[in-house]
Amino acid sequence: MHPATHPTASAPDGRTYRTPLLRRRLLRGLLAAVVALPLVGAAAACGDDAASDGKTKISIFWWGGEARAQLTEQALDLYTQENPDVVFEKTWQANQGYFDKLATLTAGGSPPDIFQIDDNYLTEYAARNTTLDLTPYQQSGDLDTSKFPESLWQYGVVDGKLAGLAAGENTQGLVYNKTLVTKNGLPEPTTGMSWEEHIAWAEQVSKKTGVPGTMDASAVDKAFWVWLRQQGKDLYSGNDLGFTVEDVTRWFELWKDARERGATPTPDVIHEGNATDITKQLVVTGKAATSWVWVNQMPELKKNTSDELGVIAYPGDPSGQWARAAMYWSVFRGSKNADIAVDVINFLANDPDAVKLLGTDRGLPSNLDLRRVVSDDTTDEAMKQSIAVETELAESFGESPQVPIKGHSKVRAELTKAAENAQYGRATPAEAAAQFVEACKAAIAS
Repeated sequence: MHPATHPTASAPDGRTYRTPLLRRRLLRGLLAAVVALPLVGAAAACGDDAASDGKTKISIFWWGGEARAQLTEQALDLYTQENPDVVFEKTWQANQGYFDKLATLTAGGSPPDIFQIDDNYLTEYAARNTTLDLTPYQQSGDLDTSKFPESLWQYGVVDGKLAGLAAGENTQGLVYNKTLVTKNGLPEPTTGMSWEEHIAWAEQVSKKTGVPGTMDASAVDKAFWVWLRQQGKDLYSGNDLGFTVEDVTRWFELWKDARERGATPTPDVIHEGNATDITKQLVVTGKAATSWVWVNQMPELKKNTSDELGVIAYPGDPSGQWARAAMYWSVFRGSKNADIAVDVINFLANDPDAVKLLGTDRGLPSNLDLRRVVSDDTTDEAMKQSIAVETELAESFGESPQVPIKGHSKVRAELTKAAENAQYGRATPAEAAAQFVEACKAAIAS
């Protein structure tokens, strides 16, 4: 296909951008487009596809806190202002239980037209033919990825099909309580510290402040993944695991030593940190001096504490980290209004006003031109901090790994289960590692 000719619009910075799609052409030809859509193996999207007043209704489902909900709703309202014949059926909830609900909707034949997803589940949903292949829209220019880092949009490709559009770019971040550290005369942690140096620093924080220096990261899959890459390994290799029982044993032993030295909280508090959402991470509840999160979560964390927070890379060589698609927007393959749904996600990624409104809530804007606009214009200090840290880390990023394979969500759950067995002393690190690897093999084979 040849790229479509797009009208232009002026951005807030004075530059000119292509508008996401010829919406008027699309809406005029909607009926013909709908009839032509392939619906093999898919049911209609949830809710009625037309509102009672004759307008087209697009259902959209995402996870996040109230702040994300407000921003997303405002961005969708902008779309409706430009396209009065399109209205939205908006549904959102906290991260916990989101994918259970999404699985229920898709299995029951009533999935949303647009849904938020991350790399933990993208391959699974693509393998079930739930996600629309966005490649034809990308090739026509109706889905514009020309301003995206190439590695970023490619991180949404599964089996040669573009299954999701990166809603933002992100990387791992170690967030620490800067107020607690500095007022006690302790040094701040720095990017490039080894894992052993980090634990020694955390032990020092525990002794001086009475607050455990670090959340135990043995159940944090993104921390384990970075650590593996620093060892020359990876989480996955093709359709198999990229690590051994011995690797996992070393990881669990690292954190057993940290617990024994008092560098981490007790197992019950660690479990609390494993189970809570971003607004209740231990670094903001005062139960640990650091938490293992994503860089873009800094603004949300900051809203839940009066203390000043700092953020650095995870310990070890920062090249173990990568430019990750923080999350994706996917379109249901059987949506009766797929063309409009694609136009909506294109709008959220490429419209200057929408991108400025959304900021870094879902990661740094994927559109590099608009990323600079957001960075220059924001007055949110936590957002500025997120952008600055990831911009700095980008200079040392390694190559992106493959999108996680089918069964990844189960692998993550099994890591938490095995790590907590070791944390509570129900198993030795070696026993817990063996249990984990056996469960992982079963998960990816099913």
